[in-house]
Amino acid sequence: MTLASYACDPALSRGRRYPEPAAPTRSDFQRDRDRIVHSTAFRRLVYKTQVFLNHEGDLFRTRLTHSLEVAQLGRSIARTLRLNEDLVEAIALAHDLGHTPFGHAGQDALNACLKAHKPESAGFEHNLQSLRVVDALEERYPAYNGLNLTFETREGILKHCSRRNARHIEAREPGGVARRFVEQAAAGPHWLQPSLEAQLTNLADEIAYNAHDIDDGVRSGLLSLEQLDDVALFSRYRRETLLTHPGLQGRRLLFETIRRMLSAQVYDVIDATRLALQKAAPADVQAVRQHAALVCFSSQMALQSSSLKRFLLQNLYRHPQVVETTQAAKQVIRDLFEAYMADPAQLPQAHIDRFDGIDVPHAAGAKPERVVADYIAGMTDRFAAKEHERLKGRAAFPA
Repeated sequence: MTLASYACDPALSRGRRYPEPAAPTRSDFQRDRDRIVHSTAFRRLVYKTQVFLNHEGDLFRTRLTHSLEVAQLGRSIARTLRLNEDLVEAIALAHDLGHTPFGHAGQDALNACLKAHKPESAGFEHNLQSLRVVDALEERYPAYNGLNLTFETREGILKHCSRRNARHIEAREPGGVARRFVEQAAAGPHWLQPSLEAQLTNLADEIAYNAHDIDDGVRSGLLSLEQLDDVALFSRYRRETLLTHPGLQGRRLLFETIRRMLSAQVYDVIDATRLALQKAAPADVQAVRQHAALVCFSSQMALQSSSLKRFLLQNLYRHPQVVETTQAAKQVIRDLFEAYMADPAQLPQAHIDRFDGIDVPHAAGAKPERVVADYIAGMTDRFAAKEHERLKGRAAFPA
C-alpha cells in the first residue's frame, strides 16, 4: 500500500534518542512494535485490569486484551486511510504500559499519595508513566535504558501531559515529544497535534473501551440490556439485530449488537476523517501537527459516543459494587506506598539502587517517592494484592 503524503513514513522518521543502524528486514516502526511486544511491561498487562479487578473473573478485559483490541481497530482504519499501520499498532500496544494495577483507581490513589507526600510533586500521570517505561524503566539493552523507540511512537504514547511535566521533558529533550504541550499557550484555540497515527490510536482507544465495557458490564450482571436501551448508540443496533435475527437472545444478541456498533463507529471515523482531510489538505506530517485534530467522528456520532460514556460513568464505573472494590484497591496502593516509604528496604535492591536524587519525569534515577511509585505502577493486580498481604498481614480482597 502506498502511504498518503500526510502519513508517517519510517524512512523520514525523526529517529531514536540513541542512533542505531537500520534493521535489514523491518522498518523502524515495525521494530518499535517488536520491542514493545517483547518488553516486561507488556507482559504484565495480562494481569492489569480495566474496570473489574483481576480476582473478580478470568473473562473480563485486561490491559493486554484492551491494547490488542485497540491495535486491531486502529490498523483497520489506518489501512483504509493510507496511514502507517505499523506505527498505529506500536502506539496502541504501548499506550497503557504505564498504567497501575487496579485500573484508574490505582492511578488516582498513586497520584494522591505522591501529592500528599510532597505537595509540589508532579504527581502521577499514566501517559507520562508509559513514556517513562519505554524511555527509562525497561532494562533490556547494554548501551541505554528503555527501549529506544522512535520519536513518532513516543509522541503517540504521550497522549496527555501537564504543562509542568512537559517543561521537565523539554529541558532534557529540546524540541522533543513534549514540545507541543509546552507551546500550547501560543497555539490558539487548538492543541498542537501529534501525527494522524497517534490521533487515530487515541480514538480507537475510546471506541474499544466503550464497547468492551458494555460487554464486561453485562457479563458481570451490573448492566442489563434493558438499561442499555436508553443509550441511542446501543439501542439502534440492538433493534437492527432483532429485525435481522428475530428472537435472538442472550450473549449472541449482545455480541451482534456490539459488533454492529463497532462497525458503525469505524466507518464513521473513516468517512469523517476523509472529509476533514479533504478540507484541510495537509501536505505532510508537519502540516498535520499544526492543524486542529483531523481524525474524528462525525458530529452526530461524537454526541452518541459522549452519551454512551456518560451512561457507563453513571451506571457502571460508579456502580456501588465497583466503587466498593475500587475503594479497597485504593487502600492497597496507599498502604504499599506508605510501607515502602517508611522502610525502603522492603523494595527489591535494584529499585533501591535507583535512589539518586534526580526528579525528572523520565530519568532513570529518581527520588525515593518516584522510585516507589515506579515500583507500584509496574505491579500486576495479583502481585500488588499478594505484596499487600505480605506487608500488612491481611488479605485486601477476601474470597
